[in-house]
Amino acid sequence: MAKLYFRYSAMNAGKSTALLQVAHNYEEQGQVVRLYTAAIDDRHGVGLITSRLGPQRAAQVFDGATDFLALATKVGCVLVDESQFLSALQVQQLHRLAQVGGVPVICYGLRTDFLGQPFPGSAHLLALADDIEELKNICACGKKATMNIRVDDAGHRICSGTQISIGGNEHYRQACGRCFYASRP
Repeated sequence: MAKLYFRYSAMNAGKSTALLQVAHNYEEQGQVVRLYTAAIDDRHGVGLITSRLGPQRAAQVFDGATDFLALATKVGCVLVDESQFLSALQVQQLHRLAQVGGVPVICYGLRTDFLGQPFPGSAHLLALADDIEELKNICACGKKATMNIRVDDAGHRICSGTQISIGGNEHYRQACGRCFYASRP
């Protein structure tokens, strides 16, 4: 039976790399995969899933108007990168696709923002996913990283602002809970 999977982690843990590997594995078995990434994520170009290790692949983009039930037919698997940007309705659609449509759906994303607040898509994935897995990463102090910190160009922590600000290592750091709170003014 197909499931909705949520694979989450702090920044820089290899979520996109894992997604690209899963796509490769399905395709090696002759399966068709449908890849999606958030339209607002333009760090490496719109519609590209890019690993910090280098591999990159074109994907369909999703935004608030995307209807996953209308788009994901006759595929072996649906893979969603940056799934924290999904809406509640889209998470329900993906859950239905897995449960009723029989299509495995694997979502990769952040659980929380730079203030420790859940992203709406992630909150709904945590509620509906049939299988949840944390991808591990480490903090600069050596402990398991579970949080994200936003920094300015000088590397100083930012503790206010909009929830969404697209960026990579130049604007974000992963942190353990202790370092997350210790560096907060």
